[in-house]
Amino acid sequence: MKCDLHVHTVHSGMCTIPLFRHIVRESYTPPEELYEQLKRRGMDLVTITDHDSIEGAEALRRHADFFLSEEVTVQMPSGTRLHVGVYDITERQHIEIQRRRNDLPWLLAYLSEKRLLFSVNHPFSSLTGRREASDFVLLADFFPAVETRNGHMLRRANDCAEQLARFGSKAILGGSDAHALPSAGTAWTEVRGVRTKEEFLEGIVRGRGRVAGASGHFGKLTRDVYLIAAAAMRERKWLLPFAPLAAAIIPAWTLSNYVQELAFVWFWEQALDSAKDARTGGWRARTLPEEAA
Repeated sequence: MKCDLHVHTVHSGMCTIPLFRHIVRESYTPPEELYEQLKRRGMDLVTITDHDSIEGAEALRRHADFFLSEEVTVQMPSGTRLHVGVYDITERQHIEIQRRRNDLPWLLAYLSEKRLLFSVNHPFSSLTGRREASDFVLLADFFPAVETRNGHMLRRANDCAEQLARFGSKAILGGSDAHALPSAGTAWTEVRGVRTKEEFLEGIVRGRGRVAGASGHFGKLTRDVYLIAAAAMRERKWLLPFAPLAAAIIPAWTLSNYVQELAFVWFWEQALDSAKDARTGGWRARTLPEEAA
């Protein structure tokens, strides 16, 4: 069975870029259109992982192959932020997860108590801001799964996530991280020899999950940002006069984003490689730098 375990809809809220956070959404994809696209791409199961929201579930509950998930914005003890995928949840569990997301020990205790599958998403990305060495120690100690194939992250970032998972003996999973419809289903998780959602998720937990599909690249991200900008202009007509400016700026912004991502990956790749302790199977945290901007 195959499932894209990281996809977004119009219910993911507003974008986090300071200048645009009140006028541009993270995604404009309607849930039903996303479902149809994922089925066309060969997904046997469908879920959505909107940012801290489950509103998109209402449109898809009638589908027997749909299950509810979310991408939770978590505050680490260091004060940094992390995106955590939590899969196959109920409405009540969503409420509890949101109550606890700014207190990591409290959240981890709840997720473990409910035996929910959860993963650290794109750990080698600056998307949620800076990292600190203590963050990676917590990921190694308390997170059961790592997203090792993200359809919008650089291949090098995905490779580093795979090394993190292998070093910590973590379960692996993947998804497209699609914020625009054409990217949906371009990366996914596969578990062979299973027939139900429960068997699929249990297979991931037991290490039988495999990731497939493409990593991110400049062309894909630029296309999707153009599509998001166009949708924002359709929603807010007063933005239309800025279309020529957006057309010129978007490629430069996506290129600078990937340069920043590459620098972030390189920094932490070097830091973690030097801090691995083969004898204990962990990191010598005191040898890691304090943080990276």
